[in-house]
Amino acid sequence: MQARILIADPIVTNRIVLKVKLASAFYTVIQAGTMAEATEIALSDAPDLIISALELPDGSAAELCAQLAKWSQTRQIGILALAGQIDHATRMTTLEAGVHDILVRPYDETLLLSRVRSLIRTYNAEAEWQIRDDTTRALGFAEPEVTFGPQGEFVLVGQDRTTIQRWAIGLRPLLGGKVTLASDKEIMGKRLDKGPPDVFVLVIGPETAGSGDSLRLISALRTNARSRHCGILVLQTQPDATLATNALDMGADDLMTDGFDAAELALRLKALLRRKLLSEKLRQTVRTGLKAAMYDPLTGLYNRRYAMPHLVRVAEQARSTGRPFAVMVCDLDHFKRINDLYGHASGDAVLVEVAERLRSSLRAMDMVARIGGEEFMIVMPATTLPEARQAALRLCDLIGGSPFDLPGSADPVRITISIGMALDTQPQSPEEAGDADISAEDAGARLMDQADKALYAAKVKGRNQVKLGRPAA
Repeated sequence: MQARILIADPIVTNRIVLKVKLASAFYTVIQAGTMAEATEIALSDAPDLIISALELPDGSAAELCAQLAKWSQTRQIGILALAGQIDHATRMTTLEAGVHDILVRPYDETLLLSRVRSLIRTYNAEAEWQIRDDTTRALGFAEPEVTFGPQGEFVLVGQDRTTIQRWAIGLRPLLGGKVTLASDKEIMGKRLDKGPPDVFVLVIGPETAGSGDSLRLISALRTNARSRHCGILVLQTQPDATLATNALDMGADDLMTDGFDAAELALRLKALLRRKLLSEKLRQTVRTGLKAAMYDPLTGLYNRRYAMPHLVRVAEQARSTGRPFAVMVCDLDHFKRINDLYGHASGDAVLVEVAERLRSSLRAMDMVARIGGEEFMIVMPATTLPEARQAALRLCDLIGGSPFDLPGSADPVRITISIGMALDTQPQSPEEAGDADISAEDAGARLMDQADKALYAAKVKGRNQVKLGRPAA
C-alpha cells in the first residue's frame, strides 16, 4: 500500500498544489487546516509523514511536533516543514523541536519528493523495529529502557582538509563526542577496519560535486556489512538540488544544502546518533527475543519450541533424500534425588554439564535440545540404525562413566541417563509415497511417540540403558 501523507496548511491553494504533486507520485494525501485538525487526523489515521506549514492558525510546526510526541502511536511520524522565509533562530527552534527539515519556497520539486521518500523510509524502518520491540516486550524478552547520552563518534569526510579541520574544532564542544577526519579512500580502507563510527558527514564542495565520488561512497557504505547501519549526513557547501536528491535516494539519512552551520550540524548529528542507537537497541532486543524463543537459558541448548519444528524439517529432508534419521529422548535417572540431597544449584550444575557432554559428543549436523526439566531430545539426520545405536550407547557411557563434581557435594556424584530411540527407516520421496504417505509433521510426531515409549521401557528395565522404539502394528 502506498504511503499516506498529511498536509497541514491553512491556505487551501497551498494544500491543493502540494496534493497534486504528491498524488502524481502515487501517495495518498490527507489534508488539515489547523494544528488541532492535524493532531486529530494523526491520531486516527496514522499517516507515514506530515508536511506542515511553518505557521498554522493555532500553533506552529514545532508545536505540532511537540504535541505528537506525547503519544506513542504518533511520536515516530516524520514532520517536514515548508516556509516562505525563515530566520536562523526560528529554524533552530523548529529543528530542536523534532521537525526533520525545513524547505523554503520556492523549493525544488524533485528534492521535495526525494526528502519525502527518505523520511518515509526512516519512519517505516523505525515503525517496523518498534513493532518487533513491542512483541518481544509482550513475550517478556525485552531489556530495560536505556537513556542515551551525547556520546558518539563522528567522521568528517572531505577533500579540503584545512576547512573540515576547522569545522571539527567548532563541532567538538557542541557534540560531546569524538570528531575525526578522513578522506574517501581512508573510509573504505583502514578506517572501517578499526570499527565504523556512528555517523559519517560527507562534505561535497565544488571540487567533488561533479565527480560522483561522494555518491559512490554512500552506496559503498550502505552495502558494506560494517557500515550499513551508520548514519550518513551529506553537507553541501553549495546548493545542488540534483546532487542532493541523488544523495537521499542512494541512502543518505540527512542533508544540509546551504553550507556549514555548527549549531545546526551538531543538532542533526545528535538526532542521527539517537536514531542509530535506538535502532541498535531495538535490533538487539529482537535478537535477544529470538534467542530466548529458541534457546534454553540454563544450558544454552535449543528448547522445545525450536526442536519440534526442526524435527519436521529433518523429516521433510529425509523424504526428499531417501536417507533415514534417528530421534532420541533422554532422561536423567533419579534427578529429583539430586535436587533433594544437594540442592537446586547442584541440580542446575548437573543439567549444564550433561548438556555440554551431549553437545560435545555429537556431530555438528545433529540437534540436541532440552525439552523438559531433565529431559533432552536429540535428532540425528542421515543416520542408520547401527550408527544411532552406537551413538546412544556412547552417550550413556559418557554420562554414567564419569562422576559429576557438584557444589553441594564433597565427593563426585555418579549420574546416569536413560535413552529411548526411534528410527525413520523407510523415508519415501514424494514420487514413491503417493497420496497415502503421511506428512513430515505426522512422521516426526510418530517418531517422538516411539522414542517416548522406548524411554519408558528403558526406565522400567532398570535405567542407564538404551531401548529402541518399534512402530505400532
